[in-house]
Amino acid sequence: MRPQKMVTLDVEGVLIPEVWVNLAERTGIDELTRTTRDEPNYDTLMNYRLEILEREGVTMGDLRDVLAEMGPLDGAHEFLQSLRDQYQVILLSDTFQQFASPLMKQLGCPTILCHQLRVKDDRIVDYVLRIDDHKRRSVEAFRSLNYQVVAAGDSYNDLSMIRAANAGALFHAPQNVIDENPDLPAFDSYDELRAWIDSSDPSPGT
Repeated sequence: MRPQKMVTLDVEGVLIPEVWVNLAERTGIDELTRTTRDEPNYDTLMNYRLEILEREGVTMGDLRDVLAEMGPLDGAHEFLQSLRDQYQVILLSDTFQQFASPLMKQLGCPTILCHQLRVKDDRIVDYVLRIDDHKRRSVEAFRSLNYQVVAAGDSYNDLSMIRAANAGALFHAPQNVIDENPDLPAFDSYDELRAWIDSSDPSPGT
C-alpha cells in the first residue's frame, strides 16, 4: 500500500496577500514591504519589523484594522476547498496566530500551524516561534507517519519545507527565487498547481 497524500502549503503569497506589505501600504511605511522573499533569515526580518513598529508607534490595533480589510487571493478559497475534498491539507506558515485567525475563517477554517506574537498594552513587543524551522520539521514528521507529502510555497523560508517533501514546487514565487532554484517546478495559477499536485498522487485505491 502506498502512502496517503498530504499537501502542505505556505499561506502568505500563496492563499492570502502579504500581511506586512498591506500594512506598509496602509501606513505609508515603505520599509515594511520587505518580506521573506527578500530576506531569507526570518529572525533578522522579524527583529527589523519590530524595530520599525516600535519606532513608528504602530499598534496591534492598527494591524487588526489591516486584517479586517483583507481577504484571500482570488480563487484561493475554491482551490483550497477542492484540495481538502480530496487530500489531507495542512497550512504551514511563518505568520502569527493573531494575524491568521480572521483570515482562516474566510478560507473555511483549515488547519494552520504558525507562531505567536507577544502583545503588551496593544504593542507588539516580541514574537515566539513554535519551533525553529517548523515547516521542514513538520514535513519530516508527516513523512515519518507514512504520508506522501507534496509541498508548495513562494519564498526563501519555504525552501526547506519544499525540499523535505516527497515533491515540492514554487508558487507565485519572485523571479530571483525561481532563478536560484532551477530544479524546482514553478507555477503561477491554481489550476497549474492543482494539476501538478494531482500528478504526484498515489494510484487510486492504493
